[in-house]
Amino acid sequence: MLIGYARTSTVDQKAGLNAQIQELTEAGCEKVFEEQVSSVDVKARQRLADALEFIREGDTLVVTRLDRLARSVPHLLEIFGTLSDKRAELRILGLGIDTGTPTGKLMLTVLGGIAEFEREIMLERQREGIAKAKAAGKYKGRKPTARAKTDQVLKLIQSGVGPSEAAKKAGISRASVYRILTADGG
Repeated sequence: MLIGYARTSTVDQKAGLNAQIQELTEAGCEKVFEEQVSSVDVKARQRLADALEFIREGDTLVVTRLDRLARSVPHLLEIFGTLSDKRAELRILGLGIDTGTPTGKLMLTVLGGIAEFEREIMLERQREGIAKAKAAGKYKGRKPTARAKTDQVLKLIQSGVGPSEAAKKAGISRASVYRILTADGG
C-alpha cells in the first residue's frame, strides 16, 4: 500500500498542502496523512507519527520532497530506521528516490547529508548577520514583554491574585510571573 505524507509549515500555505495531496494521490497513495506544522518542532508532528504507526510490512511512505519529511539527517535516518524495522520503504517523488533499491538507499543518505549541510550553512550565515547587525547597533532583539509588566504583576499578586490569574490578566505566561516573583525576591 502507498501511504502519503504531506506537510506545510503554516496555515498560510494551504495551497501548497493541497498541491502535495494531489501529487500524492496521483502517485497512487491510498491514504494520505497531512498536517500544517513546522518541521523544526519534530515532537508536534503527530500526523507523521500516525503515518509511521499505520505503515505495515510491504508498504511505502511517499512524500513529494525530502524537506516535507525531515529537517536533519538524524531525523531522516530515524524515520528510515522505523520504516526499515517494519520492512517498509520510502519514496520521494521530487527526487525519484525509492529506498526499495540499493541505489535509492544510498541516494537518500547522501541527499539527507546535503540537506543538513545547507541548513547549517544558512543558520551560520544568519548568526553572522545578527552579530554584524548587533555590532552596528541595528539589532536589538525582541522587547522583553514580561519585564515591562513587572509592576502590574506585583500589584496583582500583592492584591491576592494567584500567579495563574495574574498571568492571564497581564497577558504573559505563568512562567514569566514566577520569574518576576523570583527576581523581586518574592
